[in-house]
Formats: sequence, structure tokens, C-alpha cells
Amino acid sequence: MRKIAYIEIDTHAEIAQSFLDVMKDSTGFSVDYYFSKKIKDQIDDYNEDVFLSDSSMILEQLKVKKYDLIIVGTVHRYFNTFQTIAEKYNTSFIVHNINFTTISKSDLIKNIFKEDLIYRLKLWWKEGLFYTSKTYRKAKNLLVLDEELASVSCQFLPIFYTKNDAFTENKVLTVVIPGGVSQKRRDYYSIFSKIKELENSIKEGKSEIKLLQFVFLGKASGNELTELINLEGSVEYISIQYFSERVSPEGFEGWMQKADVLWCPIQEETTFFSQKEIYGKTKMTGNLGDAIKYGKSAVFPANYSSKLDFIIPEQKDILEQFRIVKQASFDFQKNYNKKKVQQELENVLNRLIFT
Repeated sequence: MRKIAYIEIDTHAEIAQSFLDVMKDSTGFSVDYYFSKKIKDQIDDYNEDVFLSDSSMILEQLKVKKYDLIIVGTVHRYFNTFQTIAEKYNTSFIVHNINFTTISKSDLIKNIFKEDLIYRLKLWWKEGLFYTSKTYRKAKNLLVLDEELASVSCQFLPIFYTKNDAFTENKVLTVVIPGGVSQKRRDYYSIFSKIKELENSIKEGKSEIKLLQFVFLGKASGNELTELINLEGSVEYISIQYFSERVSPEGFEGWMQKADVLWCPIQEETTFFSQKEIYGKTKMTGNLGDAIKYGKSAVFPANYSSKLDFIIPEQKDILEQFRIVKQASFDFQKNYNKKKVQQELENVLNRLIFT
């Protein structure tokens, strides 16, 4: 049995959870998980193979056992630590921002002063920020979680499978918008505007749909929360559900299962460490994993590039599109059942070990 170490001491607990879930009953691989306390507290259903770790402990922990492969879930800090790991072991990094992996030292210096100055100076002085691109180069393999981002330099790592794609019969057409309600990476203001247009359309009898619900499934605050409060008070025929506190995992899962369709207003461009990234080209959106996990078709902006049949470009008549998407069916279990995804993942892991 091949032995793997999966390290997540920074950010992406949801990805660590997905890897843990799909590999849980693997007969060909044994995985030890090294999580920071912040990550471990967000992980469900783990066992004795999960160990508490941090940047000061991980190097010593890896010496205790011999691993065929080490996977690091996030390399957005602790660059000096991860560079050492990559130099000593067969290491693969999961990449979330492709442009960031090749950022130059001169751009790093300029970007330090653009925002989050104290935090970025800490990364420079204590965590080897200027070794960013060198750290990524030291990894034997770079991995991406969206197949359409795969290239010569980045291999696709399949970890998302459909847990539940049972059809839900709602009396009210339920459109769920998953993700933190922030204008930074999603265009919520365009959604607010379109909901007002839909309200007028229903009021004027231009739509066959009379019962409609939008669920903003993520914490809303600041201007976005104010807009939602005002929006809720201004509509009569549309129900608005939003949250001013963090949505619990159980609450998130419940609403995702109830959804008739997902609406994902992803910005075309975003930044990471003040470096430009493009969704669908250099950066994956978590909404893609949400759609697969819960077996829900999703409406994405028309400019989002995707060949996946369950990712649907937004059209002008969005209400009619929601109705059609609800009635249509995509067989998620055919392509994303756990057994199939686990086998594909194990094939990739074997290639990472032996090539």
C-alpha cells in the first residue's frame, strides 16, 4: 500500500475535506493528514490518521514516516518551509492561482505595498515570500482541481464527486447563490439589479413563474448586507433569504440540496496578492466543486469559459433559463460517482509517485 501525506496548514479546508472523503476507503493508498488547528476544526468525520501540525512542526513530523508522495493543499505562505519539503521529498503542490506561481521578485516587492502591508511584510521577513516562484519550481508536480486549467505544467487532480443529486420538488423555484456575499470576487450588484427586473416582470404578468426564491448562501456584511435588506423590503413577489452570520456546514448543505439551480455571478478577473488572475483560465472557482458535489446545474456568466455541460452560460431571459435548467437533467452520477472519481484520483497519484 502506497503512503501519502496531505498537508493543509493554511486555508483550503473544503479541499482537504474533499480529498479525505474520496480517499477514505481506498485500498491502494494510506493517507496521513497534517492539519493546522484552524483547518482541523473545520474537518468532519476524521480518524486517527489526522495530525495537528503547523509550520514549526511539519518538517519534524515528516521525518517520522516514509512517504511515497507528499501533497500540499495550499502554498500561499510558509514558502521557506514548503521549499525545504519540496527539496527533500517527492512533493506536489495544489495550485489555486496559476499566475502567482511565476510572479517575479520585483512584482512581489511592488505588490507588498499595495494592500495588507503588515501581513505582507510578515510574509517577507519570516516566511520566505521572495522564494515564491522558486518554491513552486522545486515541487516535482503542480496540480489543479479544474480539468480545463490543466496544461503541460499543471496536472489535473480529480477530487470532486457527487454525493447527492436527488431531484428536489420545490413549489417555489429556488435559486441558490453560493459563496460569501462580497463584491470582491462576485458581481452581486448585477444580481440585485436583475432581481428587481424580475420582480417587475412578475408584477406585470410577463412571467409564467409566480413563486420565486433567491438564497444568498454565504455571510453578507457591509454594503452588500445593506443592499440585501433594502432589496428584501422592496420586493413583493420574490422571496429573499440571506445571512448576516457565517452559514453553518449543515445549513449550507441543506440549502444546496434544496436548490433547483445555482447562480454563480463570478467576476471575470480577480487578484491574488495583487496579481491578476482570470477565473476559468488561471484560477478555479469553488462554485465548480459545489455544483459537482451537490449535483446541481449552475448558471455562470456568459464570458466564463467552460466545456462542462452542467455549467450554463447566462442568457438575457434569466427567469426562463432558470425554469428550463430546473426541468433539464444532467447525469452527475455517470461522470462523478465516488467509485469513478476515486479510481481516476488513484491513477493520478500513481503517476505522481512513479514518474
